[in-house]
Amino acid sequence: MVPSKILGSWISVPILVLMLSVCGGATAQTLYKYRGEDGVWIYTDRPPAEGQKTERRKLQLSFVPPEFVVTHEAAGTIIRFVAHNEFHVPIEVEIHFEEITGVEYPHPDDPLRWVVAARSDLQLLTLDVLQEVARPFVDYQYKYAPGDPAATHSAGGGYRAPFSVGSVFPVVQAYPDATTHRAYDTMYAVDFGMPVGTDIVAARSGVVFDVATGNYTGGLDTQGSGRESNIVRILHDDGTFAMYSNLNWNTVRVRPGDRVREGQYIADSGNMDVSSDPHLHFAVQKNTGLKTESMPVKFKSRNSDSVIPTSGSTVTAYPN
Repeated sequence: MVPSKILGSWISVPILVLMLSVCGGATAQTLYKYRGEDGVWIYTDRPPAEGQKTERRKLQLSFVPPEFVVTHEAAGTIIRFVAHNEFHVPIEVEIHFEEITGVEYPHPDDPLRWVVAARSDLQLLTLDVLQEVARPFVDYQYKYAPGDPAATHSAGGGYRAPFSVGSVFPVVQAYPDATTHRAYDTMYAVDFGMPVGTDIVAARSGVVFDVATGNYTGGLDTQGSGRESNIVRILHDDGTFAMYSNLNWNTVRVRPGDRVREGQYIADSGNMDVSSDPHLHFAVQKNTGLKTESMPVKFKSRNSDSVIPTSGSTVTAYPN
Protein backbone atom coordinates (compact mmCIF):
# COMPACT_ATOMS: atom_id res chain seq x y z
CA MET A 1 0.00 0.00 0.00
CA VAL A 2 1.40 3.39 -1.03
CA PRO A 3 1.03 6.21 1.50
CA SER A 4 -0.68 9.30 0.15
CA LYS A 5 0.62 12.68 1.09
CA ILE A 6 -2.72 14.33 0.45
CA LEU A 7 -5.23 11.85 1.76
CA GLY A 8 -6.03 13.37 5.12
CA SER A 9 -7.34 11.50 8.11
CA TRP A 10 -9.62 13.48 10.39
CA ILE A 11 -7.78 16.59 11.56
CA SER A 12 -9.03 18.18 14.77
CA VAL A 13 -9.15 21.98 15.01
CA PRO A 14 -10.52 23.62 18.19
CA ILE A 15 -11.62 27.07 17.14
CA LEU A 16 -10.00 28.82 20.07
CA VAL A 17 -6.59 27.63 18.95
CA LEU A 18 -5.07 29.20 15.85
CA MET A 19 -3.13 26.51 14.03
CA LEU A 20 -0.11 27.33 11.86
CA SER A 21 1.32 24.78 9.45
CA VAL A 22 5.08 25.05 9.38
CA CYS A 23 7.18 22.95 7.01
CA GLY A 24 9.98 21.24 8.87
CA GLY A 25 13.59 21.91 8.02
CA ALA A 26 15.82 19.51 6.14
CA THR A 27 16.94 16.40 8.00
CA ALA A 28 20.45 14.98 7.67
CA GLN A 29 20.72 11.27 6.89
CA THR A 30 23.61 8.98 5.96
CA LEU A 31 23.65 7.34 2.54
CA TYR A 32 25.91 4.35 1.78
CA LYS A 33 26.81 3.78 -1.87
CA TYR A 34 28.59 0.64 -3.06
CA ARG A 35 28.48 -2.00 -5.78
CA GLY A 36 26.69 -5.29 -5.20
CA GLU A 37 27.93 -8.68 -6.30
CA ASP A 38 26.42 -8.18 -9.75
CA GLY A 39 28.14 -4.81 -10.15
CA VAL A 40 24.96 -2.74 -9.77
CA TRP A 41 25.22 0.36 -7.62
CA ILE A 42 23.39 0.05 -4.30
CA TYR A 43 22.11 3.05 -2.32
CA THR A 44 21.04 2.31 1.23
CA ASP A 45 20.87 3.66 4.77
CA ARG A 46 22.56 0.52 6.12
CA PRO A 47 26.33 -0.02 5.98
CA PRO A 48 27.51 -3.01 3.88
CA ALA A 49 29.60 -5.92 5.08
CA GLU A 50 32.98 -5.03 6.53
CA GLY A 51 35.66 -4.60 3.91
CA GLN A 52 33.28 -3.45 1.17
CA LYS A 53 34.51 -0.32 -0.61
CA THR A 54 31.87 2.24 0.30
CA GLU A 55 31.09 5.89 -0.31
CA ARG A 56 29.30 7.71 2.51
CA ARG A 57 27.27 10.87 2.04
CA LYS A 58 25.37 13.12 4.39
CA LEU A 59 22.05 14.02 2.79
CA GLN A 60 19.85 17.04 3.32
CA LEU A 61 16.31 16.14 2.24
CA SER A 62 14.61 19.45 1.59
CA PHE A 63 11.73 18.93 -0.85
CA VAL A 64 8.65 20.64 0.59
CA PRO A 65 5.32 19.48 -0.89
CA PRO A 66 2.26 21.72 -1.29
CA GLU A 67 -0.29 21.81 1.51
CA PHE A 68 -4.03 21.76 2.02
CA VAL A 69 -5.47 23.32 5.18
CA VAL A 70 -8.80 24.58 6.51
CA THR A 71 -8.58 27.71 8.63
CA HIS A 72 -11.12 29.84 10.47
CA GLU A 73 -11.39 33.43 11.56
CA ALA A 74 -13.80 35.63 13.45
CA ALA A 75 -15.22 38.44 11.33
CA GLY A 76 -17.58 40.59 13.38
CA THR A 77 -20.50 38.40 14.41
CA ILE A 78 -19.62 35.43 12.17
CA ILE A 79 -16.99 32.75 12.02
CA ARG A 80 -15.67 32.11 8.52
CA PHE A 81 -14.17 28.76 7.43
CA VAL A 82 -11.83 28.83 4.43
CA ALA A 83 -9.97 26.04 2.61
CA HIS A 84 -6.52 26.78 1.18
CA ASN A 85 -5.43 24.43 -1.60
CA GLU A 86 -1.83 24.73 -2.80
CA PHE A 87 -1.98 21.55 -4.91
CA HIS A 88 -2.29 21.42 -8.70
CA VAL A 89 -5.33 19.15 -8.33
CA PRO A 90 -8.88 19.71 -7.03
CA ILE A 91 -9.32 18.63 -3.41
CA GLU A 92 -12.53 17.28 -1.89
CA VAL A 93 -12.93 18.21 1.78
CA GLU A 94 -15.48 17.39 4.47
CA ILE A 95 -15.94 19.10 7.84
CA HIS A 96 -17.41 17.39 10.89
CA PHE A 97 -18.33 19.48 13.94
CA GLU A 98 -17.57 17.79 17.25
CA GLU A 99 -18.86 20.47 19.61
CA ILE A 100 -20.59 23.82 19.14
CA THR A 101 -21.34 26.29 21.96
CA GLY A 102 -22.62 29.81 21.45
CA VAL A 103 -22.48 29.47 17.67
CA GLU A 104 -25.28 28.77 15.20
CA TYR A 105 -25.41 25.13 14.07
CA PRO A 106 -25.04 24.41 10.34
CA HIS A 107 -28.35 23.60 8.71
CA PRO A 108 -28.88 19.81 8.92
CA ASP A 109 -29.73 19.65 5.21
CA ASP A 110 -26.52 21.36 4.16
CA PRO A 111 -23.88 18.85 2.97
CA LEU A 112 -20.60 19.69 4.61
CA ARG A 113 -18.51 18.60 1.63
CA TRP A 114 -16.91 20.81 -0.97
CA VAL A 115 -14.51 20.54 -3.91
CA VAL A 116 -11.76 23.16 -3.83
CA ALA A 117 -10.27 23.95 -7.23
CA ALA A 118 -6.55 23.50 -7.79
CA ARG A 119 -4.34 26.31 -6.49
CA SER A 120 -7.19 28.27 -4.94
CA ASP A 121 -8.95 29.31 -1.75
CA LEU A 122 -12.63 28.67 -1.09
CA GLN A 123 -14.89 29.97 1.65
CA LEU A 124 -16.67 26.84 2.82
CA LEU A 125 -19.27 28.28 5.17
CA THR A 126 -19.98 30.90 7.82
CA LEU A 127 -21.62 30.46 11.22
CA ASP A 128 -23.26 33.21 13.25
CA VAL A 129 -22.04 33.85 16.78
CA LEU A 130 -24.94 33.98 19.28
CA GLN A 131 -24.89 37.26 21.15
CA GLU A 132 -26.05 35.90 24.52
CA VAL A 133 -22.97 33.64 24.91
CA ALA A 134 -19.82 35.24 26.28
CA ARG A 135 -17.38 32.55 25.16
CA PRO A 136 -18.35 30.80 21.90
CA PHE A 137 -16.58 27.54 21.18
CA VAL A 138 -16.43 25.22 18.15
CA ASP A 139 -14.41 22.04 17.82
CA TYR A 140 -14.30 20.56 14.32
CA GLN A 141 -12.44 18.04 12.21
CA TYR A 142 -11.84 17.86 8.50
CA LYS A 143 -10.57 15.28 6.05
CA TYR A 144 -9.72 15.57 2.38
CA ALA A 145 -8.73 13.62 -0.71
CA PRO A 146 -7.30 14.55 -4.12
CA GLY A 147 -9.51 14.73 -7.18
CA ASP A 148 -13.06 15.74 -8.06
CA PRO A 149 -15.53 12.88 -7.35
CA ALA A 150 -17.55 14.04 -10.38
CA ALA A 151 -14.68 13.06 -12.70
CA THR A 152 -15.34 10.18 -15.12
CA HIS A 153 -12.58 7.75 -16.03
CA SER A 154 -12.00 7.69 -19.81
CA ALA A 155 -9.77 4.75 -20.75
CA GLY A 156 -9.93 5.67 -24.43
CA GLY A 157 -7.70 3.51 -26.60
CA GLY A 158 -5.53 2.61 -23.66
CA TYR A 159 -2.55 4.06 -21.84
CA ARG A 160 0.96 4.18 -23.21
CA ALA A 161 3.18 1.64 -21.47
CA PRO A 162 5.18 3.72 -18.94
CA PHE A 163 8.65 2.89 -20.32
CA SER A 164 10.74 3.48 -23.44
CA VAL A 165 9.41 2.55 -26.89
CA GLY A 166 10.39 -0.97 -27.89
CA SER A 167 11.02 -2.11 -24.32
CA VAL A 168 9.32 -5.28 -23.10
CA PHE A 169 8.80 -6.01 -19.40
CA PRO A 170 6.97 -8.73 -17.50
CA VAL A 171 3.86 -8.07 -15.43
CA VAL A 172 4.65 -9.51 -11.99
CA GLN A 173 1.34 -8.54 -10.40
CA ALA A 174 -1.99 -7.37 -11.80
CA TYR A 175 -5.70 -7.78 -11.14
CA PRO A 176 -7.16 -10.20 -10.05
CA ASP A 177 -3.94 -11.43 -8.40
CA ALA A 178 -3.54 -9.63 -5.10
CA THR A 179 -0.30 -10.59 -3.40
CA THR A 180 0.10 -7.04 -2.10
CA HIS A 181 -2.60 -5.13 -4.05
CA ARG A 182 -5.40 -5.64 -1.55
CA ALA A 183 -6.64 -2.10 -0.91
CA TYR A 184 -9.07 -0.11 -3.03
CA ASP A 185 -6.32 2.25 -4.22
CA THR A 186 -4.09 -0.62 -5.42
CA MET A 187 -6.57 -3.28 -6.56
CA TYR A 188 -6.04 -2.58 -10.28
CA ALA A 189 -2.40 -1.50 -9.97
CA VAL A 190 0.19 -3.12 -12.25
CA ASP A 191 3.70 -4.07 -11.14
CA PHE A 192 6.28 -4.32 -13.94
CA GLY A 193 9.48 -6.22 -13.16
CA MET A 194 12.45 -4.22 -14.47
CA PRO A 195 16.07 -3.41 -13.58
CA VAL A 196 16.85 -0.46 -11.33
CA GLY A 197 17.49 2.60 -13.49
CA THR A 198 14.96 1.86 -16.24
CA ASP A 199 13.55 5.03 -17.82
CA ILE A 200 9.95 5.68 -16.69
CA VAL A 201 7.73 7.87 -18.89
CA ALA A 202 4.27 9.37 -18.54
CA ALA A 203 1.52 6.98 -19.62
CA ARG A 204 -0.79 9.91 -20.40
CA SER A 205 -0.41 13.69 -20.56
CA GLY A 206 -1.27 15.73 -17.49
CA VAL A 207 -0.12 17.97 -14.65
CA VAL A 208 2.19 16.75 -11.89
CA PHE A 209 0.67 17.40 -8.46
CA ASP A 210 2.47 15.13 -6.01
CA VAL A 211 6.14 14.15 -5.76
CA ALA A 212 8.15 12.33 -3.11
CA THR A 213 11.86 11.69 -3.64
CA GLY A 214 13.51 11.24 -0.26
CA ASN A 215 13.46 7.47 0.28
CA TYR A 216 16.59 5.48 -0.54
CA THR A 217 15.83 2.32 1.42
CA GLY A 218 14.12 -0.89 0.39
CA GLY A 219 13.25 -4.39 1.52
CA LEU A 220 10.39 -6.36 3.00
CA ASP A 221 10.74 -5.14 6.59
CA THR A 222 8.06 -2.50 7.26
CA GLN A 223 8.40 -2.41 11.05
CA GLY A 224 9.59 0.96 12.27
CA SER A 225 10.90 2.04 8.88
CA GLY A 226 8.76 5.18 8.68
CA ARG A 227 9.64 5.44 5.02
CA GLU A 228 7.43 6.56 2.19
CA SER A 229 7.61 5.54 -1.44
CA ASN A 230 9.31 7.66 -4.06
CA ILE A 231 6.35 8.66 -6.20
CA VAL A 232 5.07 10.90 -8.96
CA ARG A 233 1.34 11.52 -9.37
CA ILE A 234 -0.02 13.13 -12.54
CA LEU A 235 -3.54 14.55 -12.99
CA HIS A 236 -5.10 13.64 -16.36
CA ASP A 237 -7.57 15.71 -18.34
CA ASP A 238 -10.44 13.35 -17.40
CA GLY A 239 -9.87 14.08 -13.69
CA THR A 240 -8.21 10.75 -12.88
CA PHE A 241 -4.56 10.56 -11.92
CA ALA A 242 -1.69 8.15 -12.42
CA MET A 243 0.56 6.92 -9.62
CA TYR A 244 4.16 5.98 -10.46
CA SER A 245 5.75 4.41 -7.38
CA ASN A 246 8.92 2.58 -6.32
CA LEU A 247 11.05 5.11 -8.20
CA ASN A 248 14.78 5.31 -7.75
CA TRP A 249 16.15 7.77 -5.25
CA ASN A 250 17.02 11.24 -6.57
CA THR A 251 15.99 10.52 -10.18
CA VAL A 252 12.62 12.28 -10.31
CA ARG A 253 12.87 15.04 -12.90
CA VAL A 254 9.45 16.65 -12.56
CA ARG A 255 7.92 18.84 -9.88
CA PRO A 256 4.37 19.83 -8.88
CA GLY A 257 2.90 22.12 -11.50
CA ASP A 258 4.84 20.70 -14.45
CA ARG A 259 2.76 19.88 -17.51
CA VAL A 260 4.05 16.62 -18.99
CA ARG A 261 3.21 15.02 -22.32
CA GLU A 262 2.50 11.35 -22.95
CA GLY A 263 5.81 9.52 -23.29
CA GLN A 264 7.87 12.16 -21.46
CA TYR A 265 10.64 10.89 -19.18
CA ILE A 266 9.82 11.50 -15.50
CA ALA A 267 12.16 9.29 -13.41
CA ASP A 268 14.06 6.00 -13.13
CA SER A 269 12.60 2.81 -11.72
CA GLY A 270 14.02 1.56 -8.45
CA ASN A 271 13.73 -0.83 -5.55
CA MET A 272 13.13 1.74 -2.84
CA ASP A 273 9.87 0.57 -1.32
CA VAL A 274 8.48 -2.43 0.55
CA SER A 275 9.72 -4.72 -2.18
CA SER A 276 11.54 -7.99 -2.79
CA ASP A 277 12.63 -7.19 -6.36
CA PRO A 278 13.06 -4.08 -8.53
CA HIS A 279 9.83 -3.04 -10.20
CA LEU A 280 7.58 -0.16 -11.18
CA HIS A 281 4.23 0.16 -9.39
CA PHE A 282 1.74 1.87 -11.72
CA ALA A 283 -1.91 2.66 -11.05
CA VAL A 284 -4.64 4.92 -12.40
CA GLN A 285 -6.80 6.28 -9.59
CA LYS A 286 -9.75 8.58 -8.93
CA ASN A 287 -11.60 10.08 -6.01
CA THR A 288 -14.86 8.21 -5.45
CA GLY A 289 -16.02 10.37 -2.55
CA LEU A 290 -13.21 11.06 -0.07
CA LYS A 291 -11.76 7.70 -1.06
CA THR A 292 -9.07 6.99 -3.62
CA GLU A 293 -9.76 3.93 -5.77
CA SER A 294 -7.77 2.39 -8.60
CA MET A 295 -9.26 1.96 -12.08
CA PRO A 296 -8.85 -0.93 -14.56
CA VAL A 297 -6.21 -0.12 -17.17
CA LYS A 298 -5.25 -1.36 -20.60
CA PHE A 299 -2.17 -0.47 -22.63
CA LYS A 300 -1.80 0.54 -26.26
CA SER A 301 -0.59 -2.13 -28.64
CA ARG A 302 0.10 -2.28 -32.36
CA ASN A 303 -2.65 -1.51 -34.90
CA SER A 304 -4.66 0.50 -32.35
CA ASP A 305 -5.34 -2.62 -30.31
CA SER A 306 -5.10 -2.59 -26.53
CA VAL A 307 -3.73 -5.08 -24.01
CA ILE A 308 -5.15 -5.86 -20.57
CA PRO A 309 -2.19 -6.65 -18.28
CA THR A 310 -2.26 -9.98 -16.47
CA SER A 311 0.25 -11.53 -14.09
CA GLY A 312 2.86 -13.52 -16.00
CA SER A 313 2.29 -11.71 -19.30
CA THR A 314 4.54 -9.10 -20.90
CA VAL A 315 3.79 -5.57 -22.10
CA THR A 316 5.59 -3.85 -24.99
CA ALA A 317 5.84 -0.06 -25.24
CA TYR A 318 4.59 1.30 -28.57
CA PRO A 319 4.81 4.90 -29.82
CA ASN A 320 2.10 7.39 -28.86
